[in-house]
Amino acid sequence: MNTSLFAGLLPELTDLVDIPKLLAAYDSNQPNPLIPSQLVHFGTSGHRGSAFNNTFNKNHILAMSQAICFYRAKENITGPLFLGFDTHALSLPAFQNTLEVLAANAVTVMIAENGEFTPTPVISHAILSYNKDRAEGFADGIVITPSHNPPHEGGFKYNPTHGGPAGTEITNWIQNQANEILINQLKDVLQIPFNRALKVETTHQYDFLTSYVSDLANTIDMDVIRDSQIKIGVDPLGGAGVHYWQPIADFFKINLTILNNTVDPTFRFMTRDWDGQIRMDPSSTYAMQSVIQKAKEFDVTFACDTDHDRHGIVTKNSGVMPPNHYLSVAINYLFKHRPQWHPELKIGKTVVSSQMIDRVAFKLKHPIYEVPVGFKWFVDGLRRTEL
Repeated sequence: MNTSLFAGLLPELTDLVDIPKLLAAYDSNQPNPLIPSQLVHFGTSGHRGSAFNNTFNKNHILAMSQAICFYRAKENITGPLFLGFDTHALSLPAFQNTLEVLAANAVTVMIAENGEFTPTPVISHAILSYNKDRAEGFADGIVITPSHNPPHEGGFKYNPTHGGPAGTEITNWIQNQANEILINQLKDVLQIPFNRALKVETTHQYDFLTSYVSDLANTIDMDVIRDSQIKIGVDPLGGAGVHYWQPIADFFKINLTILNNTVDPTFRFMTRDWDGQIRMDPSSTYAMQSVIQKAKEFDVTFACDTDHDRHGIVTKNSGVMPPNHYLSVAINYLFKHRPQWHPELKIGKTVVSSQMIDRVAFKLKHPIYEVPVGFKWFVDGLRRTEL
């Protein structure tokens, strides 16, 4: 791979996506269901594409949303559906079209108050919190995001009742149903206008932020972080968690500074990635150049991708930590300081993760659980309670 001469530099105005043109393409372009590349394709985590090449348009959203309604009926999922979206330009119209279909199908939908962006982990938390100790009436969710991908792209993910990304058995079913709906020219789609969808009795506003932030202390020892007075910098990279960090800092009284709270669908504040593209990848030293420069003022700095389910760590003196280095150290620490963990607990890694993890696992005498790329492959193991 050849590194672009523009990698690590801020984009020029002429490099920025034309947002009005992109939104017009989303609304008016018609994907051709006879062209395979223009059909719905669920990859490692949902369907992604661009309105410019007819891979992420209104018809795709209507078809996928209706397919999920059919899936919920088939599986007797009768609880609420938690619906969120990120800061990409295509995410808001996709959110609106999704709600139009869900409301027309009488699905109980929980949306953020005041049209707020919703990170992927927050949707997962809402699903798990609602489903805890239930025997029926389970909730699920949809997150509209292309993750860290460029500003001209859109994405659509389904989270079933376990709260994590849907596995291939579910996504294949939804994908096939959605493509059949596209081929039949959306004849099976139920849809009502967005303004009406907001007002129907099945649509409810939900305080995602308070629920998520207040529960963090049950997972993270926030007292230790607060008492250490460690100086933390955070850059949301213009993503869905942009309005979450200050409430976290205020609620737990930690020494945290937000480096950039700008939301701009062109993401013009991002330095370009290795190939010259704008990409909100917190593991890329090229995309993180602006963060690296500011990190010298803090003990440790974090940045997140656009839907906030991935993070990067920047140190004062060494820049972006390679994720595999951090994972290796974290695994070594956790297994030495969690005596309550079962001795047969496996260490999960993907096929692209470093062999350093294998060496750490060998030293700790714990087996490796290696899976393809994608968090969905870990869901079943994480849900097991017998270990």
